[in-house]
Amino acid sequence: MARRRRAGLRVPVLLRVIAGQEPEDAHGNLVGPGALAAQARQVFANLGRALAAAGASPGQVAKITIYVVHYRREHLPVIEQARAGVFGDHKPADTVVGVETLARPEYLIEVDAIAVIGP
Repeated sequence: MARRRRAGLRVPVLLRVIAGQEPEDAHGNLVGPGALAAQARQVFANLGRALAAAGASPGQVAKITIYVVHYRREHLPVIEQARAGVFGDHKPADTVVGVETLARPEYLIEVDAIAVIGP
């Protein structure tokens, strides 16, 4: 039986996995109690800072997961506006997951990301 060869190129890349960013300010205080828009702006701002600290930029993000308590379709424009504040025109792949609750009952949204840093 003949062996098949796969043509391919191996390119070393670094992954930066940013764990869930929560709607807290730099001092650990909840931002925007009960307000999805305020919390969304905060989690995306936190994500931008976490990416920078990890040596990545928003343009290198390949995938984000957005967790939203009691998600409804009408939440999407609010989330997209906050997302654009960090990503601009860059649109990484995303998954929006509706959840019953997050780590603290006051949290309405959380975001994590995977960035790919290539040569």
